[in-house]
Amino acid sequence: MDDKAVLDFLLQALAGESGEPLYRRLEDAIKAAIGAARVRRGAVIPSERRLCEALGISRVTVRKAIDGLVSDGFLDRRQGAKTIVSSRLEKSLATMTSFSEDMRSRGLEPGCVWISRDISRPSPAEMMALGISGSEKVVRLRRLRTADDTPIAIEIATLPARFVPDPQAIRASLYEYLEAHGALPVRALQRMQAKPASDEERRLLGTPEDASLLIMERRCFLADGQIVEFTQTKYRGDVYDFVIELMR
Repeated sequence: MDDKAVLDFLLQALAGESGEPLYRRLEDAIKAAIGAARVRRGAVIPSERRLCEALGISRVTVRKAIDGLVSDGFLDRRQGAKTIVSSRLEKSLATMTSFSEDMRSRGLEPGCVWISRDISRPSPAEMMALGISGSEKVVRLRRLRTADDTPIAIEIATLPARFVPDPQAIRASLYEYLEAHGALPVRALQRMQAKPASDEERRLLGTPEDASLLIMERRCFLADGQIVEFTQTKYRGDVYDFVIELMR
């Protein structure tokens, strides 16, 4: 989208009365433009001078709003006085959301490329994680997850086969499938670690040779305590940040 369309969007977002300081309103308007995909990640936003002229607000107000957005990770400053929409993604560790929900909340279109989906006997690690015996079958789903067609993560989800009798019926979102079949998890336990990417992982994600992965392991539970899912998601460390809010 060109600068004029972005500026028109911001003008409309700033219209009307509000008790909020003007720089806060401008921050919210720019966030809304990013969330609505009016400006894409990695795109250059209009210059401070153009924002001042088009919106009729002072340079101090514009700079304060941009400083706040840079501090919060929404924008990045580049050489040559350019400010771009940050290409990094954040995931909160305080809420249980799916990959698709995370991407849509940021104005990105989630997608997946299926690597494999099969039904087999569980490994010892899967038996322990899911609390099942070796005689019970599991569905194992391996996918490359994308945002606006950019590879973001490799996801391996394992579920007792009783919850997913036909893995071919799953579309892009596993959680949408589980919700439709009355098996959407309500709580989860997760742990995180970092490790270097393998050759195959680098190829799938398009990362450099020295790339590291942020690996999230999650066990998901139904309301009655049954474990419905064990997932290992391997995120690109160069584009993904994990964020958690701490309170005293």
